[in-house]
Amino acid sequence: MNTHSPNIRPVIRQLDEAAINRIAAGEVVERPASAVKELVENAIDAGARRIDIAHADGGKTLIRVADDGCGMTADELPLALSRHATSKIDGSDLLDIHSFGFRGEALPSLGAVGRLTITSRAEGAEAAEIAVSGGTVAGVKPAALNRGTVVALQDLFYATPARLKFMRSDRAEAQAIGDVIKRLAMAEPSVGFTLRDVTGGGDRVTFRADPQSGDLFDALRGRLGQVMGREFIENALAVDAEREGFRLTGYAALPTYSRGSSVAQYLFVNGRPVRDKLLIGALRGAYQDFLSRDRHPAAALFIDCDPHKVDVNVHPAKSEVRFRDPGLVRGLIVSALRHALAEAGHRASTTVAGATLGAMRPEQTQPRVYQMDRPSPGARAAAYQAQAPGFAELRDSWSARVEAIVEPDAEPDHPAQPVEALPLGAARGQVHENYIIAQTADGMVIVDQHAAHERLVYEKLKRQMAENGVAAQALLIPEVVDLSPDDAARLLAVADDLSRMGLTLEPFGGGAVAVRETPAILGEVNAKALILDILDELFDQGSSALVQEKIEAILSRVACHGSIRSGRRMRGEEMNALLREMEATPHSGQCNHGRPTYVELKLADIERLFGRT
Repeated sequence: MNTHSPNIRPVIRQLDEAAINRIAAGEVVERPASAVKELVENAIDAGARRIDIAHADGGKTLIRVADDGCGMTADELPLALSRHATSKIDGSDLLDIHSFGFRGEALPSLGAVGRLTITSRAEGAEAAEIAVSGGTVAGVKPAALNRGTVVALQDLFYATPARLKFMRSDRAEAQAIGDVIKRLAMAEPSVGFTLRDVTGGGDRVTFRADPQSGDLFDALRGRLGQVMGREFIENALAVDAEREGFRLTGYAALPTYSRGSSVAQYLFVNGRPVRDKLLIGALRGAYQDFLSRDRHPAAALFIDCDPHKVDVNVHPAKSEVRFRDPGLVRGLIVSALRHALAEAGHRASTTVAGATLGAMRPEQTQPRVYQMDRPSPGARAAAYQAQAPGFAELRDSWSARVEAIVEPDAEPDHPAQPVEALPLGAARGQVHENYIIAQTADGMVIVDQHAAHERLVYEKLKRQMAENGVAAQALLIPEVVDLSPDDAARLLAVADDLSRMGLTLEPFGGGAVAVRETPAILGEVNAKALILDILDELFDQGSSALVQEKIEAILSRVACHGSIRSGRRMRGEEMNALLREMEATPHSGQCNHGRPTYVELKLADIERLFGRT
């Protein structure tokens, strides 16, 4: 709305440089973590091998980034503070980007809203320093510095005090800075990072990651261990896949190592940390068959491609990207992750066993018994002998041991592999008519018989559906759904894919489509609601797996009702057959809802529970 008087014509005027920089800063520098990101990316682009980051009061009063990169000369310092001055590109091809920064906006934007000081020394030149405060640049002067660059930003947003009202607490801002550094540390395993909190004159190291050496996966594995923790590495699967010029590498965790939120999802495109809804949706889609909706996968995935196939110049913060062929990238992520999860077979995460041992660990209520207070070997032998008849009666009457059934004329020509040597071992008993106890070569396994059989039946149903196709049910009267011409065109473009899932569509003139067949397994379907949901998914993600998800949800419920129920007693051969089938079936380490189907406890851990170490 024009608030000016109708008799006064608005005048077009050129904004001054200070106002332009403050406006640009609003896009580039959203909070202290944004400033840290820009400065550390500059250090990486300068070839730094070690970067030291310090902040005070969550970055509001001080951000200091020191690196050992190539540095700048005294003549280059004033140019570095000019808008759109950069050494990263020559401006001839804005898609051929091989660096983090390229817009030339960060340093002048920071200088417009805070007090910025840059001290730098290039090889073969003297160190120099330049300062800018609220957009006012001071002259270059000599300084003392061995090598590299030190950038100090004080009193962020002092020149735009209204922006300070939108800052969060010091702790929240410090946490955001830590998250930025961890993402950049994962992107550059060969670079060392140190993050310090110097609030109140202190010097507390809050994060440290030393440079990693070795090949791509060794260096990345070491860095992810530093950033995401040892447990993630123990339960992560290496991913390496390529399709039509796109390569996907990284690590993805087992479904049983899931999280309550998406905090452990890290995605990178050509080494750049990004937050892209297409990639997040693809990651979610890859795990949709293994996790319930309230659980989220953990992963660190890197997509590398020709820079011309992806546009990183979508937003000044460069956290969003746009792919030339988004469907190809999504398909690569989903297929590569599902292949890696299938290769994992029946694996379940080690954290399941750790949680079990923690729950079983007894409280120390009795005083320790030292060696001098223990009974002598002779006294123990006499006690055991006196108790032998009672134990023998208990064993015969109440033992839950499962003995293998051996046919008298079934003598093998050569000794078979001991069943205990197999991954899930040999069944030794059943407790509470739901949990199978199996003995392995170096421990024991506890199996939830219902959850395990539910996954086995589900995988069998999916295989049958893949082999025989999805049965379609023809509608007696086709249902016509009126759409806009654009929506109809978007829907009909994927009609062949939907037809393979049992949903047959045809154009019906104008923007209408006719639904002629629906998947039989879904029963009675509200065709219009289904079509609109598919359109929403196509708009959000560029593809739709909604029909497949609904069919798999039905198969999951069928598998649940058709599996071994809790409370059923199983014979020894039935239990062993279940264990063998779990070993041969991919994804059998978790049920259809992402919960573990078994827990493996090592003998050494069990002995520690009883103080036998």
